Amino acid sequence: MWRFLQRAVVLGLPSLLLACSNNPQTQLQGKWVGDSVEKFSQVERASAEPWVSGTSFEFTGSRVSIAIPAETPREGTFKVTKLTEGTLSLAFLRPGPDGVRDNADFRIEQDGRLRWQLGDGRSVLLRKAPN
Repeated sequence: MWRFLQRAVVLGLPSLLLACSNNPQTQLQGKWVGDSVEKFSQVERASAEPWVSGTSFEFTGSRVSIAIPAETPREGTFKVTKLTEGTLSLAFLRPGPDGVRDNADFRIEQDGRLRWQLGDGRSVLLRKAPN
């Protein structure tokens, strides 16, 4: 029995580690900073691009810090509520008695960027900040 457990752990550990690295919550970890916008009109783009360059999300464990220009930075917890066809639906819970919950959809792109999907085909692209 002991040998069976040892073998199961040794053989199963690499696949467990690989599964953890593909975990969407693990892939989000770190700081993401605003890079660009997509599918915005020229008029919208002129005001959106400076706004995006000051936007950041920092994921640490199940905690998140969000900085958006002209708003007070927010901190709270997050969880992945749905994963469908590469889109991560996240719920952000703000601390406090009201327990405000914000929902947003993201996609981790093949080029290592994070796409914040705003709706109507518009999105904000974020890139991983260097450590």
